[in-house]
Amino acid sequence: MDAAFTAEQDEIRRTLRELLAARGAPDDVRSAAAPPDGYDAALWRRLSRDLGLPGLALPKEYGGGGRGPAELAVVLEEAGRALLPSPLLATAVLAAPLILALGTGGQRAALLPSIATGELTAALAVPGGALSTALGLTGDPTGGAWAGGGRAGGVQARPAGGDGGWRLYGEAPQVLDGHSAGLLLVAAHTGGFPRSRTLLFLVRTDGPSPPAGLVRTRQASLDETRPIARIQLRDTEAELLGADDAVDATAALAAAGRTAAVALAAEAAGAATSVLERAAAQLEARETSGRATGSLQAVKLRLADLYVRVQSARSAAHYAVLEPDSGGLALAQALEALRITTAEAVQLHGGVGFAREQEAQLYFKRAASDELLLGPVHRLRDHAAQRAGLFGQEPHGGRAAGQVAV
Repeated sequence: MDAAFTAEQDEIRRTLRELLAARGAPDDVRSAAAPPDGYDAALWRRLSRDLGLPGLALPKEYGGGGRGPAELAVVLEEAGRALLPSPLLATAVLAAPLILALGTGGQRAALLPSIATGELTAALAVPGGALSTALGLTGDPTGGAWAGGGRAGGVQARPAGGDGGWRLYGEAPQVLDGHSAGLLLVAAHTGGFPRSRTLLFLVRTDGPSPPAGLVRTRQASLDETRPIARIQLRDTEAELLGADDAVDATAALAAAGRTAAVALAAEAAGAATSVLERAAAQLEARETSGRATGSLQAVKLRLADLYVRVQSARSAAHYAVLEPDSGGLALAQALEALRITTAEAVQLHGGVGFAREQEAQLYFKRAASDELLLGPVHRLRDHAAQRAGLFGQEPHGGRAAGQVAV
């Protein structure tokens, strides 16, 4: 299916595409990702001020646009087409929904208006590179063992004393935009074995000096348009997100994961669409034996196969806007389409597509990076199938290979 978007949604798409098209050359993308923050601050201000993208899906009472997942998917699809380096994904898709779901009235009023205007960026810090598990995409987040589980590693939290504050210690090695965010949402384990639970904590980093014990280091990443940071916490002061510590945050993380899967599927589908269009244009401009390479039958068949794959991924992403529970499968299909299409684009460029000056290699790296961060594809599909109850169970609780529940 291809979703029937409203005229307003189409206008958002057109405006954003025109704005980003002028910055779509490989050198432009690298220049945008090169600053210490990992994105073009001037472009971010324009996207925030003129288009209101950070607050698009936030309620109007907090200065947001009051839009829904359809508008967010449209924006992410266009961002994926351009490989836009920006804190949009980390802030608007991962962090803001959690503040809205769990925050107290005071926390929402203090943080969300600044997020909506783009003045405050945020990042979700999950220990152990377990982002996809924490969001319920490749595993069950319930119990929060991925956050430390009381064992060594992960991030641990303990009450600071009578003032109601908390102290965090531990490490999150792969935090999207964590080096530049003005606010960190840190998932941490607390309570010990009897009352083991996972909570979310706020660490403000936008003050005149960083909080004591916090070390943020930007890591070398495969995809330079996806800045990754290591967050180290050494008895760092933090504020609990929410009114009290009685509620486990894993349910809110799983709910945010369903929304994030839809947006991420749209982003990956947009990137796959763009790289296919660019490859087709390059083949039309190239000649083989005196004729356009793109006119050769073998090449046209390969392009046709990729077109069907990419359009199927876009349709799955659009369907997930209406049925968020299918977001995991849509994300798997979009990531697979992006991986296959970028690999083919490199070959269709004559193998030189992986050269640094070629745009195909930027998309190839995005595909590989996204699977490392969010996948792999087979785990996304396996978890979605288990949630849907498609597989029977072995007597001892294991999944029987090939056994399907009827």
